[in-house]
Amino acid sequence: MEPKKLLLLFLFFLFHSACHVILTAAIGVNYGTVADNLPPPSQVATFLKTKTTIDRVKIFDTNPDVLRAFANTGIAVTVTVGNGDFPPLAKLPAAQSWVADNILPFYPRTNINRIAVGNEILATSDKDLIAHLLPAMKALHSALNLANITAIQVSTPHSLGILAPNTGPPSLGQFRTGYDKIIFEPILEYHRQTKSPFLVNPYPFFGLSPDTLNYATFKPNGGVFDNATGMNYTNMFDAQMDAVFSAMKKVGYEDVDLVVAETGWPSAGDPNQLGVSLENAVSYNGNLIRHVSSGKGTPLMPNRTFETYIFALFNENLKPTLSEQNYGLFKPDLDPVYDVGLLRNGQAQGPTSGPASGPSASTATGPAAMGPTPDVVAQPPSVAGKRWCVPKPNATEAALQKNIDYVCSSGVDCKPIQNGGPCFEPNSVKSHAAYVMNAYYQDHGPQDINCDFNGTGVVTTTDPSKLYISAKINNIGNCKINKANNWAARGRLQNVHVP
Repeated sequence: MEPKKLLLLFLFFLFHSACHVILTAAIGVNYGTVADNLPPPSQVATFLKTKTTIDRVKIFDTNPDVLRAFANTGIAVTVTVGNGDFPPLAKLPAAQSWVADNILPFYPRTNINRIAVGNEILATSDKDLIAHLLPAMKALHSALNLANITAIQVSTPHSLGILAPNTGPPSLGQFRTGYDKIIFEPILEYHRQTKSPFLVNPYPFFGLSPDTLNYATFKPNGGVFDNATGMNYTNMFDAQMDAVFSAMKKVGYEDVDLVVAETGWPSAGDPNQLGVSLENAVSYNGNLIRHVSSGKGTPLMPNRTFETYIFALFNENLKPTLSEQNYGLFKPDLDPVYDVGLLRNGQAQGPTSGPASGPSASTATGPAAMGPTPDVVAQPPSVAGKRWCVPKPNATEAALQKNIDYVCSSGVDCKPIQNGGPCFEPNSVKSHAAYVMNAYYQDHGPQDINCDFNGTGVVTTTDPSKLYISAKINNIGNCKINKANNWAARGRLQNVHVP
């Protein structure tokens, strides 16, 4: 063969090899461990290295066994400082001590590439956590630099609850009022200065409604038209990402990189749970991986890929609900639940969707930390479109008053529970909380995650008038349940994980 042709052939294969790297290098998994039947970390690390194309993981702590297991694998590891652990790290000496204890013993043999400071802190509405978030990020960044480590980024994951409600299509996305200038401008300036990404957790599953299933799972659909830009959205993921991008652009930080820290879809769940199936999990995760790796980008962010972490690596049998137990790509024995193209050397042996088993747990990470515990209120068979958010029976008045304060400061109309309003009587914290929690739930899109309220809310398909009258905690009477008719409520966007 002529030398010129050999050169062209070499360049052709080089180009396609490079493309392959681009298509696979940006996909990671969230490695949660809320289970009692998972393989040891050393076996997990070997499996990922030899049997999959997954080259990065995010863990929800700094478990030394996990960090040792990933040594010399080349797999990038994001570690997490727990929500309750990072406030003291806002002071440099404490941050230096944390780095000395949790990073230096393992790095660089273990390729720790990022530290996540907390998880969805803005959604907790905890003023102390919010106040210490950016100082802790800055202190940890400084501590790394003082230890001569410049390759580890420091960031924090956000739910889409950071977006203001009722902002319409993606191009009109903006941060919550009061958070845009005070909270997000300084955080984004930090990211710009340190060249670290803004982490978001988009979950189209939690923005789902009966008429948007195809839109949420990347299946063929007519799309949703954004009149402000003239662009048509054919999947909910793009709409969510562009809403975040629009919010960043409005405060002048569209140049900061975006990373998808969590996203996923359950393959099994409770009977009649909307959208939960093996088929939809395969469709969402499989199409998502191809989409974020393709270089196509989104309507407002064209021609780019997104580093993306699928939730989750394993089915975890100690999560509190059946659907939360079944986000995994793999079962604990390392057999695939289904194949989305991340396995080396061929296809999965066949999709399986048997539900995970095991006792309930009260703590979890990732989606398990979201949404209500459904067995608090007896649930009748689900009726599509008839769901309400109510306080759990064991919720304290102090916690419910906090919910009232949060909701009424977030832009939801609380006049009906004020003196003289149709829902003022009975004048009790529980009654008023019931109204405002449901108003928030309906206004932001009736998905379970918008009824979390730090574990004090639960979604019910029982008519609240019957529930409250029988419990003597509310007289619905003239109270009107809000009708959700905006982009968020119609499943186009997702505002999740409220306090």
